[in-house]
Amino acid sequence: MSENRKPQLAFVGKLPHGTALGTSGKTHCPSCMGLFKAPRLLPCLHTVCTRCLEQLEPFTVVDIRGGDSDTSSEGSLFQDPKPPRSLQPQIGILCPVCDAQVDLPMGGVKALTIDHLAMNDVMLENLRGEGRGLVCDLCSDREVEKRCQTCKANLCHFCCQAHRRQKKTTYHTMVDLKDLKGYSQIGKPILCPAHPAEELRLFCELCDRPVCRDCVVGEHREHPYDFTSNVIHKHGDSVRELLRGTQPHLEALEEALVEIKGASSSLRERVEAVAADIRAFSEGYIKAIEEHRDRLLKQLDGIRAQKENSLQLQKAQLEQLLADMQTGVEFTEHLLTSGSDLEILITKGVVVERLRKLNRVEYSAHPGVNNKICFSPQEKAGRCRGYEVYGAINTKEVDPTKCVLLGEDLHRAREKQPVSFTLLCKDAAGEAMGRGGDNIQVTVIPKDNKDSPVRTMVQDNKDGTYFVSYTPKEPGLYTVLVCIKEQHVKVGT
Repeated sequence: MSENRKPQLAFVGKLPHGTALGTSGKTHCPSCMGLFKAPRLLPCLHTVCTRCLEQLEPFTVVDIRGGDSDTSSEGSLFQDPKPPRSLQPQIGILCPVCDAQVDLPMGGVKALTIDHLAMNDVMLENLRGEGRGLVCDLCSDREVEKRCQTCKANLCHFCCQAHRRQKKTTYHTMVDLKDLKGYSQIGKPILCPAHPAEELRLFCELCDRPVCRDCVVGEHREHPYDFTSNVIHKHGDSVRELLRGTQPHLEALEEALVEIKGASSSLRERVEAVAADIRAFSEGYIKAIEEHRDRLLKQLDGIRAQKENSLQLQKAQLEQLLADMQTGVEFTEHLLTSGSDLEILITKGVVVERLRKLNRVEYSAHPGVNNKICFSPQEKAGRCRGYEVYGAINTKEVDPTKCVLLGEDLHRAREKQPVSFTLLCKDAAGEAMGRGGDNIQVTVIPKDNKDSPVRTMVQDNKDGTYFVSYTPKEPGLYTVLVCIKEQHVKVGT
């Protein structure tokens, strides 16, 4: 490839000149609420001023997560390959927007990825305000009057005249600031940090980062590289593919939050219904029953609080995940539609890592708790003020993985003689249910005649145990299947 060929940059998905910037442009720091100054892009895809990040209180953690951890240093374009990780201290800060942990690279806050999109949006915002706040790029003293479209530099009146007098820049195109207000891209050239006089126009495929002409004859010599305009389609498509995999999560999370809201409402309705049952049952007992009733209501309120707290926690987690997903999708969409080739390539590493991490997050789209609350008015509840009282609240739910089968007949039987064993039902905590009423499915199948299952009988002992019996008709091997909620029950030891 000839290095003297002037690259033709292709702005994939960018608004054409003359089109006003959309509402997705970001110009104000979410921390200080002022216009961005040296904006840095965090791994969570939030942009914050460098000065605001430097004012945050850092903390030290020991990084034992290995290569899959989400670190801000991975989003930096210009860094040396990191050595294998071990137990080592890591300086970090918390994102002022979402409180996500940001592990700082060796260079600190200033080594984080620069958000060139935000810088472009700030410049557009200043142009809409008649250029107030912009100073000359050459003298850094006077206010800007014109812009050199060839150099992509903002110039004051004096420097503009000097620019026209120089032989090298006499024929450069100069544009008044007022004529740039409808533009969507007027950013400055992005220069190589290693060679400040050179613009980043090439992309090193081996190192996966933009480079300049001096880089490819030095540090990146013999590395495969190409013009950014030639590689943007491949890398842009990879980001779009990740985006397509991320976008469906938005709808799923929103639907999950609707279910959480419905579950919370259902829980409250169920609590009110149980409370009404409790009050109706307690009317027949005077002071003793009233005291028992109040005790039951207090217990019920504790159950409600516990379940609602669980739902609120799940709701908060899903809302935060939804916010993270929205941030990732909105930023990536804005990058792909408004960013230049180089801006996409510079930001690609951070965006790809963030989207990949978001796509790996596991979450439940269903409420984590249920409204399994029932009142058993005939269950003995001890004595209250010397009276035998009845009525108890049950929240236990049988867990098939905790239930066990007991009995010697599980392993051997005799032809045409009754065989029996016991099913002991337990809840998720491993505690005996202490009550019956569960739907138990028992199937006994001869190995040699699977189409003729043996008739079985299940007796509910009303205490959480079930007596199961059957009579094998022929000698041979039999398969005994006991299911609760369509799950098999294991044999106890």
